[in-house]
Amino acid sequence: MKLLDTLHRWTGGLIGLVLALMGLSGTILLYEHLWIGVPGAGDPLRGDLATVAATTEKLMAMPGAQGIIYADERFGLHQLRFGGQGNAGAGAYASQSGDIAARWASQWERPELWIFDFHHHLFAGDSGEWVIGVAGLCGLFFVISGAILWWRTRKTFQLRLWPKRMSRPAIVMHHRDLGIIVAPLLLISVVTGTMMIFRPFAMAMIAPFGSPAEAAKAMEPPKYRSGPLAAKPDYTAMLTEARRRFPDAEFRILSLPRKAGDPIGLRMKQPAEWLPNGRTTLAFDAATGNVLGARDALAMPSGAQAFNKAFPIHASKVGGWTWRILLTISGLSLTLLGSLAVWTFWFKRPKPAKRAAKKAALAST
Repeated sequence: MKLLDTLHRWTGGLIGLVLALMGLSGTILLYEHLWIGVPGAGDPLRGDLATVAATTEKLMAMPGAQGIIYADERFGLHQLRFGGQGNAGAGAYASQSGDIAARWASQWERPELWIFDFHHHLFAGDSGEWVIGVAGLCGLFFVISGAILWWRTRKTFQLRLWPKRMSRPAIVMHHRDLGIIVAPLLLISVVTGTMMIFRPFAMAMIAPFGSPAEAAKAMEPPKYRSGPLAAKPDYTAMLTEARRRFPDAEFRILSLPRKAGDPIGLRMKQPAEWLPNGRTTLAFDAATGNVLGARDALAMPSGAQAFNKAFPIHASKVGGWTWRILLTISGLSLTLLGSLAVWTFWFKRPKPAKRAAKKAALAST
């Protein structure tokens, strides 16, 4: 038990700040649709084919346009992504009629974009994802080991939102008792977040729902060979065909090819899907607009469908305000637990016994 306590403290001291920042940034992102503050963000969704097709043709005709994240019930603006030299991170919000509401040259001009990048990549791309993934595994260890360590002192349990004093014993007691209360919520947040980064961990988590091998195979991006991008793709025809194949699905993301030979991609969301951008996909030949392939998310193996529910649970895209409030409690608790763990480890550590004895001896002479 002493070894477990030592591992819990040292790991918390080393990785606690990362977890605290993940908790804080994640909590802020839960409410991004309320604080973005761009005119038209609260507009009702107009998802009919004629409106979406006309707007798509208008927006994709803009110089450098590379793709659209379509408006949804929560956020009433389309998000346009630009590419090309000097346009890295550039984008715009547009009304559902195709009028530009806001535009930016880099993500640093939009708080919701750089906070998202920090929460998912620590501003470091794939390397940052690995750091977050390791922090997630450490968080899982904290929840399990913390529950074990709490059991020894369960008779002294006191629920406090803030330590009684900013002394090390008071902070440790607060950390232990608050941690056991929010442990179920932290477990859900940590597990679902880590699933999106480490595929082997995700496959282990979905094993009870179906074959991990089948799920991994189903989630592999299909490979299609496309012709060169046409000068003026017929987006209306593509969207019409997509709506014919999936009549109840919402249009979610349109993407132009990233490199030569890639198709034009379209993601859709069917009513039964939890994932906000859906996993129902179509690939169109960039030269002709013909359908190269389609994937129905609801026909995927049960394990893959279980994996697709991780992000909506993690980001409160399901469950309404009740679940969002619970995740807010989880995020703020993680912020508090992580930051105070680092504070007590590095700045409130007990003095070594020998040093204390030496000082006492000197004081008595």
